[in-house]
Amino acid sequence: MNRAHHDRMANAIRALAMDAVEQAKSGHPGLPMGAADIATVLFTQFLKFDPADPAWPDRDRFVLSAGHGSMLIYAVLHLLGYEAVTLDQIKRFRQLGSLTPGHPENFITPGIETTTGPLGQGLANAVGMAIAERHLAAEFGDGIVDHSTFVLASDGDLMEGISQEAIALAGHLRLRKLIVLFDDNGISIDGPLTLADSVDQMKRFEAAGWATTRIDGHDPDTIAAAIEQAKISDRPTMIACKTTIGYGAPTKAGSEKAHGSPLGEGEI
Repeated sequence: MNRAHHDRMANAIRALAMDAVEQAKSGHPGLPMGAADIATVLFTQFLKFDPADPAWPDRDRFVLSAGHGSMLIYAVLHLLGYEAVTLDQIKRFRQLGSLTPGHPENFITPGIETTTGPLGQGLANAVGMAIAERHLAAEFGDGIVDHSTFVLASDGDLMEGISQEAIALAGHLRLRKLIVLFDDNGISIDGPLTLADSVDQMKRFEAAGWATTRIDGHDPDTIAAAIEQAKISDRPTMIACKTTIGYGAPTKAGSEKAHGSPLGEGEI
């Protein structure tokens, strides 16, 4: 895939996200726009899945722990051809009775692995999924059970206490098929992350027994190389992807103004 092809796909995610949030007059455009390059690489080059059979048992799992950025996964599911996630459902983002309710809801939207709203809990659920994969592979053999669990986590996820318990257990069990993609954009709802947090997340994960690396989250080749390396690691891996929240927005990119409210017609 050349860069122009990648950019067209990533920009389709960004456009769907900002338009859906704008129509709803509510939502979080910043994360989907910032993490679109990560999602494009992951879903086109690495993730094992079947849109025609969302419940296929040996599919790879993708958990959007940063559930507020739900338009990322809704856009991806629509673009990948999950039949239920139509363009009409995207247009009904955050509307009562839609399949795009505003935080990913399991048992409502096909392709959503677990409900993610409260920060940190998606990451913890993903650790449980990785433990289940390990157990089932031991029980039935890796010729039948052999899948990975990927997590997209935000600063907010990693600031929650539950995340420490989960990553400690994952490191202790050496869950090598668990890969966390950290959307490292340095922005929280009130402004720069430095207002509230100065934890070195890479050292924190390393202390728990994880492999870690830091990359440019807008460089598809670098993203792909990091995931390739994580796939052969003997430990769980955390990839800190340096991104710009609201990537592409002319005046709000890199700002908390892109986090939790519509960009506005002028900005779009």
